[in-house]
Amino acid sequence: MTKLPRIPRAAKAPHPQKPVVFRPSKGLPDDQTLLDALAASTEINVGDLAKQFGLKGDDRRALRQRLKALSEEGRLHKSGRKSFGALGALPDTGVCEVVERDIDGELWVRWGKTDPKNPSPLARLAPLKPSAAQTPPAMGDRIYVRFEQTSDGWVAHLIKVLDQGAPKLVGVVRIGRSRKGPKEYRLESVNRKEKSSFTLTGGNLDTLEDGDVVIAAPVGGVHKYGPKPARVLEVIGKEDSPKIASVMAIHSHGLPIGFQSITEDEAKTAEPPTLGKRTDLRDLPFVTIDPVDAKDHDDAVYAHADDDPANPDGHVVWVAIADVASYVTSGSSLDRDARDKGNSTYFPDRVEPMLPHVLSSGLCSLQEGENRATLAVRMVFNAAGKKISHKFLRGLMRSAAKLSYEQAQAAIDGNPDDKTGPILDALLKPLWAAHACLTRGRNIRQPLHITSPERRVKLDADGNVISIEQRVSLDAMQLIEEMMIQANVSAAEELQKHKTPLVYRVHETPSLEKVGNLADFLQTIGLPWNKGEPPRTERFNALLDSQKDGPHAEIINEVVLRTQMQAHYSPENYGHFGLNLDNYAHFTSPIRRYADLIVHRGLIRALKLGDDGMTDYEIKTLSDTAEHITATERRSMQAEREAIERYVAAFLHDKVGATFAGRIVGVTRFGLFVKLTDTGADGIIPVSSLGNDYFVHDDVQHALIGERSGERWRLGRQIEVELIEAMPITGGLVFKMLSEPEAADPNAPKPRLGVRGRGPGYQTRGKGPQKAGFRDKTMKSGGPKHGVKNMKKKKNR
Repeated sequence: MTKLPRIPRAAKAPHPQKPVVFRPSKGLPDDQTLLDALAASTEINVGDLAKQFGLKGDDRRALRQRLKALSEEGRLHKSGRKSFGALGALPDTGVCEVVERDIDGELWVRWGKTDPKNPSPLARLAPLKPSAAQTPPAMGDRIYVRFEQTSDGWVAHLIKVLDQGAPKLVGVVRIGRSRKGPKEYRLESVNRKEKSSFTLTGGNLDTLEDGDVVIAAPVGGVHKYGPKPARVLEVIGKEDSPKIASVMAIHSHGLPIGFQSITEDEAKTAEPPTLGKRTDLRDLPFVTIDPVDAKDHDDAVYAHADDDPANPDGHVVWVAIADVASYVTSGSSLDRDARDKGNSTYFPDRVEPMLPHVLSSGLCSLQEGENRATLAVRMVFNAAGKKISHKFLRGLMRSAAKLSYEQAQAAIDGNPDDKTGPILDALLKPLWAAHACLTRGRNIRQPLHITSPERRVKLDADGNVISIEQRVSLDAMQLIEEMMIQANVSAAEELQKHKTPLVYRVHETPSLEKVGNLADFLQTIGLPWNKGEPPRTERFNALLDSQKDGPHAEIINEVVLRTQMQAHYSPENYGHFGLNLDNYAHFTSPIRRYADLIVHRGLIRALKLGDDGMTDYEIKTLSDTAEHITATERRSMQAEREAIERYVAAFLHDKVGATFAGRIVGVTRFGLFVKLTDTGADGIIPVSSLGNDYFVHDDVQHALIGERSGERWRLGRQIEVELIEAMPITGGLVFKMLSEPEAADPNAPKPRLGVRGRGPGYQTRGKGPQKAGFRDKTMKSGGPKHGVKNMKKKKNR
């Protein structure tokens, strides 16, 4: 084939080029012009500012350098890497961080990414809006606000909390030196469950001292190796301060501290009550009976024999409760702070009250000889102790005497003092006669007989622990408790009768699973329990009473206690199993519990006792309120327990090496929890220190059992221990076992030595444990290995 010659293509004509237009720069403006330009804006990007002045190339770079120099001179505010603003100016709205709390408890915020050399001004966080159900932010939270400039400086109005509840750390600063020489700032967490270590970063570290107790926040990001970084938010004290235990507990659990200024102002405007439309109860000789160190008195009692011939041997019991609702009205700042706290929190050295002092220890406290507003209930009981009627009154009362439990008990026991002697026959003996009547009804009702002793930490004036004692139960305490229970029952029944929603105090029936676990345990000690029979308090009491003098009394009490559910608040009525009551609500402590205040408002609304009763909005949000106050109650309980643990550890710190009597109160796979007999102090015996055997946790017997020896450490056993370590910062105590283990159960199956479960991913085969999916050398061919090859061949086909 003849190849044709190639014909060259015609060359393309070149595209016409656009003429290049050179726009000359207007030149870098002087400093005052730049400041004037920024004065109209709180934040402007360098690029936008360059466009405004028509700057390019070298002039643009020169602008950036000039702005940086003005910022370093303190004439401009640098709010980002490439953003600047007028000094002292804040935007209309912005994201800021809560960085400071002043002496009055008010929070201060700072906007933007702060330049340490030239920070943006602080702004005071304005009181929250009464109409909004807002929760105040805490230190370190990021919030979105609207700024307002006033004659007193900048004010920030909360719009939204962006990351409330971000993790906070409470710890002790430890200062050391690295190999290269500079100081290292470490954080030792006060939470013994915290396994991570932290190193402190950021500015102002030079102001910290070794032993400072601080609140810190972890710095975000992924940190695979070494200590995690954290930044200090606030210094709250010194580790050697005697009262630091409570401070650490308060901040560790985020307890709200103090009150807003507007709340304090509202409390200060409160006035002593007048009779007005109230029922005059001042001729009734009420008495308050409380702990010797009580600061507030929200309940008073009075009783006498019923003179109605239709109720022979019956009694009339009056319970007068502080009328807090008349001072703390729905939607007020007092109400918002009280709801936020949920309840008062009690520590050995202080109280974090739900209400300001002027109310909690003043006008709302039923002080001796002072006129006080009250919401009272008159209850009538028959000779068997059954309540046959009740009536609520909103009145004015005057306490005839302020007594302590010990003082009242001593008088009844034949040792009256100058104060109890004159009122012994007229007031105290009728109270005890009514209590005997109520006790008959209590015995018929059969509430649970579980005993749970409490401990009391006694401090000196400087906050040092003097002693730790078990609280002694007195008849005077039981008298007040039973009368308060009956008042609470009356409140729930009254609101039910009027079909008014309320917050119940509920305690559900134990679950079938928990009751089944109890039955399995009882079988190990030879006690029968029918799993098919529904749980009733009478059954539990029969078990407890039958074993109260036996060797297993304490362990049975402990296991029955653990079988019970946890009480909580709910707008739905599930009854109270522990008290064996169908209807129960908290009514008797409105000074220290928000639940009681809600019940008071419900009664005022239902009985038309005033215009300060429960609102429609409160009824609508009752479920949220119940959930919230349940959470605050548990928060306070944890904080109180941790503070006591730290005080106890400080008290025992110089007693390391001493021997103590105790009891096993917890059994886990990693060790035994021990409670000391004298002080009630709790600590742990690590399983690794129990001996050379391998101990397995048996959750049916509540015991650690030696794999080879079969020797047992069971829940409830009395033991002797040696204190090895006491850590006041965390409240941890570590003990060494001195007692001998319990002998092996002769009826237990013989252990298979060398065979130990490794979790669901392992199976035992042959002589030892092997991972599931593998076979030993005796396996025939065609197993997993050959199977894999065959599958590969099939796949290749």
